[in-house]
Amino acid sequence: MTEFRAFRVEKQDKQVSHAIKTQSIADLPDGDVLIKVRFSSINYKDAMSAKGLPGVTRNYPHTPGIDAAGTVVTSSDSAFKSGDDVIVIGFDLGMNTPGGFGEYIRVPAAWVTALPTDMTTREAMVIGTAGFTAALCVQKLERMGANPGDGPVIVTGATGGVGSVAVALLAQSGYEVVASTGKAEKAEYLKTLGAREIVGRELLGEQNPRPMLSMDYAHGVDTIGGDYLSNVIKHLRYGGSVAICGLVASPAFDTSVLPFILRGVNVLGVDSVELPIEEKTAVWQRLATEWKLTALDDMTVEIGLEEISGVVDAILAGQVSGRTLVAHQS
Repeated sequence: MTEFRAFRVEKQDKQVSHAIKTQSIADLPDGDVLIKVRFSSINYKDAMSAKGLPGVTRNYPHTPGIDAAGTVVTSSDSAFKSGDDVIVIGFDLGMNTPGGFGEYIRVPAAWVTALPTDMTTREAMVIGTAGFTAALCVQKLERMGANPGDGPVIVTGATGGVGSVAVALLAQSGYEVVASTGKAEKAEYLKTLGAREIVGRELLGEQNPRPMLSMDYAHGVDTIGGDYLSNVIKHLRYGGSVAICGLVASPAFDTSVLPFILRGVNVLGVDSVELPIEEKTAVWQRLATEWKLTALDDMTVEIGLEEISGVVDAILAGQVSGRTLVAHQS
């Protein structure tokens, strides 16, 4: 019986603890595809699960990790065979199904994407759910007709996982990127990713009673919600769009209908969790080819299972920038 290591979270009453535990393949749930995980990454949702916060994981003990990339060991589905390199993100992985913080996962074939030819498992997990969500935001803007000639694109929460990839992807695609952050010390980091201008948190993070503001941005990617989103909407130029994917500040935002009926602006919702696998596969293919990022190493810190606990605390404290890659030893 194969044994493996996993970062396990236990919760009794309100007491939450973490430890590296030995698990068995037999401990994994039923599924079509058994995968030996090479890499995972840490997302905000993983930090919530690891701390036992509500809204992510219902039952403990649990292995978080909403991202996983590795190699198929066995498959009962003809779409995959032993030795295939694959990616799994979204659906229930790492939420209530043991995730990528374990050295093995077993999942339904409908959750699995074949690794594109021009991408490594490491690159896939540097991107992970956060970067994949950023790509979906850019794709949504494109589908609304956005192009680099429209003018500046604002990215809120620019030093975070989604924000960092959004800045890099937009800049690499030719857009003029304005990065919004509360971390002034990260200005050079954002410029390395391709940001043309850095603006402080105070510009967008404070409530403004005016229904519309100066038309400073052609489009936007908002990863925060709350007053940030409200102000981005008010600052959009005529026909501009903002793709939204986050709620760290608040799930609610306050605005009037005026930006929508006087400037024709658009708010575009983005979800990466339940996105059909065919669409996920198509986006991964773009990320491996026309959207292949050259700045991945600039935004990445690599850790092992033993270091996850400290990173979880730092993420929830707002102290982590870019992407944190989890590399399994074996």
